[in-house]
Amino acid sequence: MERTLSSELNTQQVSSKSAMPLRLLANLLQWQRRMASRHQLARLDSRLLADAGISEAQRFSELNKPFWR
Repeated sequence: MERTLSSELNTQQVSSKSAMPLRLLANLLQWQRRMASRHQLARLDSRLLADAGISEAQRFSELNKPFWR
């Protein structure tokens, strides 16, 4: 079967439309991981922070970021 330019464009449009929900899901999962990670970071005491090489200032900076960053 011969492919035409219009059929290739339609295929690309369909694949980009079907990729959108996957990108949304990937973003949601990334945001959830960030929130969980920051929640764990907030629970660390000063001894555990020192063991990980994280200063209080670095923790404060990380905890004040919005979930999408």
